[in-house]
Amino acid sequence: MREVEKLTGMVLRVSPVGETDKRLVILTRERGKITAFARGARRPGSLLMGASRPFVFGQFSLYEGRDAYTLKSAEITNYFEELALDMEGTCYGSYFLELADYYARENMESTEFLKLLYQSMRALLKPALKNELVQRIFELKAMVLGGEYTEMPPRPVSDSANYTWEYVIASPVEHLYTFTLTEPVLKEFGRCVEINKKRFVDRQFHSLEILEAMTGKLLK
Repeated sequence: MREVEKLTGMVLRVSPVGETDKRLVILTRERGKITAFARGARRPGSLLMGASRPFVFGQFSLYEGRDAYTLKSAEITNYFEELALDMEGTCYGSYFLELADYYARENMESTEFLKLLYQSMRALLKPALKNELVQRIFELKAMVLGGEYTEMPPRPVSDSANYTWEYVIASPVEHLYTFTLTEPVLKEFGRCVEINKKRFVDRQFHSLEILEAMTGKLLK
């Protein structure tokens, strides 16, 4: 009998397989990015239906196979259902999942990246925080965790924007979303993050393109 492995993680990506199954990509704390098949998850009444959606966070019980896992069950602690009720929030959250998918690797302990993803989803639900600020903090910290960033802003900025940059780089994930910025400082900070992103991230993100089209502005 195969041994069940329990991994804590968040579902990054879901795609249909055959008539009734789903293929999941999950960022896990213990094993980094893994692929898992949820057999029968598309059948009405399936116990795996709720656990096999993007954004869900919890503990997944899986059987390990040669090339992928098979999902047996899950204890979900947060579905982030509120994001699904807000189109803009959903787009931002989907972009975060895409960027996490870009940086995550298999068989690599990912506690900090999973923590960043979880805290960033929670930050999107805070009315006091602008979504654009959450985006820029997430992007910079993701680049830091990925080892691709500059220690100082890539262009001259105000003291406030410089301090923000240093704070995001140095602070633990739990303390990232504890401040707001004035609009001018946010624009400065955002431009610098965008410069770094163009330098280090060589991918276009579908969710970001949808968000830009929906809001009628480029997030730059």
